Amino acid sequence: MTPRPESSGSRPKGTAGEKIPEQPTAAQQKSAAKKTAVPKQAAAKKAAPAKATAKKAAAAKTTVGKTVAKKAATKKAAAKKTAVEQPAAGTATAKKAAAKKTAVKKTAAKKATTVKATAAKTTAVKAAAAKSTAGRSTAAQTVADKAVAGKSPAAKNTAKKVPAKKATAAKSAATSTTAAEAAAEKATPTKATARKTAAKKTATAKKTAPATSTVAESPAKKTTARKAPAGKPVAKKSAVKKAPARKTPTPKVPAGKAASAQVVPPEMEVAVSPAVDAVDRERLLAGTHHAPHSVLGAHPVPGGIAFRAFRPYALSVTVVSGELRAELHDDGEGFFSGLLPLREVPAYRLVVEYEGTVLETEDAYRFLPTLGDLDLHLIGEGRHEELWTALGAHPMTHDGVTGTRFAVWAPNALGVRVTGTFNFWDGTGHIMRSLGSSGVWELFLPDIGEGELYKFEITRPDGSKTLRADPMARRTEVPPATSSVITSSEYEWGDAAWLAGRTEAPAHEAPFSVYEIHLPSWRPGLTYRQLAEQLPGYVKNLGFTHVELMPVAEHPFGGSWGYQVTGFYAPTARLGTPDDFRFLVDRLHQAGIGVLMDWVPAHFPRDDWALAEFDGRPLYEHEDPLRAAHPDWGTLEFDFGRNEVRNFLVANAVYWCEEFHIDGLRVDAVASMLYLDYSREPGQWTPNEHGGRENLDAVAFLQEMNATVYRRVPGVVTIAEESTAWDGVTRATHHKGPSGFGGLGFGLKWNMGWMHDSLQYMSHEPVHRKYHHGEMTFSMVYAYSENYVLPISHDEVVHGKRSLVSKMPGDWWQQRAGVRSYLGYMWAHPGKQLLFMGQEFAQGAEWSEAHGPDWWLLDPGYGAEPDHRGVRDLVRDLNTVYRATPALWRLDTDPAGFEWIVGDAADDNVLAFLRLDPEGVPVLAVSNFAPVTRQNYRLGVPDDVPAWHEALNTDVARYGGSDVTNPDPVKPEPQSWHGRPASIRLTLPPLATVWLRPA
Repeated sequence: MTPRPESSGSRPKGTAGEKIPEQPTAAQQKSAAKKTAVPKQAAAKKAAPAKATAKKAAAAKTTVGKTVAKKAATKKAAAKKTAVEQPAAGTATAKKAAAKKTAVKKTAAKKATTVKATAAKTTAVKAAAAKSTAGRSTAAQTVADKAVAGKSPAAKNTAKKVPAKKATAAKSAATSTTAAEAAAEKATPTKATARKTAAKKTATAKKTAPATSTVAESPAKKTTARKAPAGKPVAKKSAVKKAPARKTPTPKVPAGKAASAQVVPPEMEVAVSPAVDAVDRERLLAGTHHAPHSVLGAHPVPGGIAFRAFRPYALSVTVVSGELRAELHDDGEGFFSGLLPLREVPAYRLVVEYEGTVLETEDAYRFLPTLGDLDLHLIGEGRHEELWTALGAHPMTHDGVTGTRFAVWAPNALGVRVTGTFNFWDGTGHIMRSLGSSGVWELFLPDIGEGELYKFEITRPDGSKTLRADPMARRTEVPPATSSVITSSEYEWGDAAWLAGRTEAPAHEAPFSVYEIHLPSWRPGLTYRQLAEQLPGYVKNLGFTHVELMPVAEHPFGGSWGYQVTGFYAPTARLGTPDDFRFLVDRLHQAGIGVLMDWVPAHFPRDDWALAEFDGRPLYEHEDPLRAAHPDWGTLEFDFGRNEVRNFLVANAVYWCEEFHIDGLRVDAVASMLYLDYSREPGQWTPNEHGGRENLDAVAFLQEMNATVYRRVPGVVTIAEESTAWDGVTRATHHKGPSGFGGLGFGLKWNMGWMHDSLQYMSHEPVHRKYHHGEMTFSMVYAYSENYVLPISHDEVVHGKRSLVSKMPGDWWQQRAGVRSYLGYMWAHPGKQLLFMGQEFAQGAEWSEAHGPDWWLLDPGYGAEPDHRGVRDLVRDLNTVYRATPALWRLDTDPAGFEWIVGDAADDNVLAFLRLDPEGVPVLAVSNFAPVTRQNYRLGVPDDVPAWHEALNTDVARYGGSDVTNPDPVKPEPQSWHGRPASIRLTLPPLATVWLRPA
């Protein structure tokens, strides 16, 4: 970082030999004002200093008359007079003044492209003017304003900056002593004589300096250079000069503007100081200015264009526009300013000199906002469905200039600055502007692009500062680093065929078996792109229709498995870039595999660089501490009732589906969102407006999220992890249930009750299972109340719960047999299936995010490898037969797709049922959860099936079973059984499930 230079004070740097005109004291101005005589001319226009020579300033002085009505007649008469006829100070004086005028005009003509930065020495003049009577100053200004207003359109643009008073011009002008304010008026070529007359009067009146004059020095006299008083704006010694031999690239000029800056005509009057005033200066330095663009940059003011730059640590700042180069005055503390006599703001760049380097760049404060009224309106209403395109950091081209637009929502902030690698993490000079009541702060920074790190420096309401990562960041640093990264996507997708095909059938009416994965630990050390070379092939070989990725969004603590999110819009950088993640999704789609993703809108961590009290007050979290703190995880809950927060989450759901082609979102911890008393004791929660415990805000949010995602992204599915009996989780949002609520609108729901009950049953010794038989049958009581997924997820194989195979009782053979029979039952049960990684090959150890699945169990050199490979082969065959058999998935959510054969054979530990497709074609599933073979076990069957044959048997030898099978087709007998007209006799293998279908 280059050090901050010492302030040069109020004396600007200049070239050798140059002098600064002496500024008259207030006493001199007052004395001169008293000597002023009222001229006899009817009226004259007020003019500004124009076209400087290299070392001299031409003082332009304007005469005001009594009334505007006499002005035209006086000018016409004056045009007919000769220099001898003028009632001026004398013939010699008039000739001398005329000669000077001619010389000035010639000099200006030779240097048409070079202008002088107007001296910013107006403070003392203004002070003297303030001592005049209100009547005099008002009258003089009124006449002058009207005179300028009568000029050409270019002059009008400047003139209208000076407020016109509506006092009686004639009367005030008569009592005014500001006649000596007059100078030669630059008019049309037909009024040359009038200009000469004005020049003579200038010579006559030069001894009487006007109270409101901006430049009080005579053009014929050099003044002694001296340092201006500290704290007052001063003239730049060499503010404007010719461009050097080496040309500076000309900035792009908006249509309709000249290529080079236009110099202000002499009619315009310098009336303001270009320097940043003390109040604005203090606020800019403190980072609490809400409208820096109104102060910095280029702004039309009376007298020309004021240029102001805030460049901490800079040695000098020069404005460059075409061949115009104007070095700004160093006002100290990183502020630079200058007033150029231009008609309009030109296209310009800044040349900034630091110690050891010179940079040429665009001025960030010359650009209009990059966000429009529609964006801000939608954000305020909480209806901006593409919020990620409005907020965050976006590389873009704005007004023909490349750079990055930064925008962040921080309504409680006193000020926001952008800080990052591009400014050495010092955001002092990069103050964002507030876009009104929206609470959004915005800044376009030219020449900043992809790969740069950044954060937002927020000044809290109490004046303290906090450095925050961007809530809308689409890329982050690799944890534990916490910075956001500027990024844009150039990825070209190749999954068009997949996206078109996924809309053919809704998820609940299609084959849907899911392999759940924790990406960082599936193959530890692999990146997204390396995973893309291995994962699609592995999953496709096993026959799963989808993968479900545990949270991919950025999170600081790997031990949270991604469920404590800080970067809701950024795939974790641990495995690569956002485009690398797109590549993985694309490869999975091309392999015919859908991609689901865990999504966590229920809570967020308290990290002080992330969302917690983001702008100094509760913002994303609820303002009520009882509603904000999540009792289970030490995190914070979102304020679902706030428009902008709800918008942040709804847009995030859409973002993953649209930007990354995610096929579905599994929403985590829905139950904790739905209930105000979730994990809270009495007195720790407040009832809703109806006195109930339902979180009405969360209900509305989930309904909106689901409706928006399904509307915008055809073919996706949303899945709720909801562990209670909430009514209507997968019912349409516009259909009300018995509770009076509309449905939440999810497509599927995890059946946590089935998972808990069935695993509890399987954990019992077979001899005791008859006492828990209802745990396996109870799920059919409510199986069609929602659209269910049957999950054996990561939560069931960690933290002492043991892996799936380790939950089974008995010896190693019985444990593997128990897993095989359980998986066969699960795949035949109504509902979709989900299995966590490692369980597909009967891993004995619990899962650990530190090392992932025990792949070594499948090493051919390991003695027990056939046992593990056998379970994996079964999973492959389950998926293969499942996908080819519509009866197992077509009517998953329709009671017509299921019929019990026997559900009460508790003493036998046997369950048997039919699954049916829409045409009535059945599949018979029989599970024997006893470790004994049952010969000639009779089961009632429909009499319209001539024969049955085994489609799958979990006890075959290649799966590691005892190979007890029914190799031949089984024909029904005309003996009624189990309330059916016919029956069959089967050999039931021990601890096995058998599927039969019509031969």
